[in-house]
Amino acid sequence: MSTCNERSACQWRVRVAYILAVFAAMALCLGSRAFTDMLPSFVAEHFGDALWACMIYFGFRTCFAHKTISYAMWCSLVFCFAVEGSQLYQADWINSIRETALGALVLGKGFLTADLLRYTAGIAISSLLDLAWPWRNRS
Repeated sequence: MSTCNERSACQWRVRVAYILAVFAAMALCLGSRAFTDMLPSFVAEHFGDALWACMIYFGFRTCFAHKTISYAMWCSLVFCFAVEGSQLYQADWINSIRETALGALVLGKGFLTADLLRYTAGIAISSLLDLAWPWRNRS
């Protein structure tokens, strides 16, 4: 196994790994939404939001690979909570965006306190996976 001699090459590899994690979380999230009738009810009810938060976490890690894991955790929590809080705003223009498939996936439809717990769990699990993965830059 080769090691990186240049910092930029290492960061590029780490970013690619995070991008792959984003797409994996996205695929699992969409799958959990598409196949709810085939999944156990607990999984169908909770995993989609947790996986969405995982995707957000790995997105922040992609953009800020040079920052700490706690930085990505806090950014992800703030972002997810802000999106959930925005669902309290019910103007016609934003509701029309929420009526589209992409708008519903990104912005959600209605505020749920339980979603905040799901986001927190997803981000916590993502950060633990991040700590455990061997490709993570440990410098």
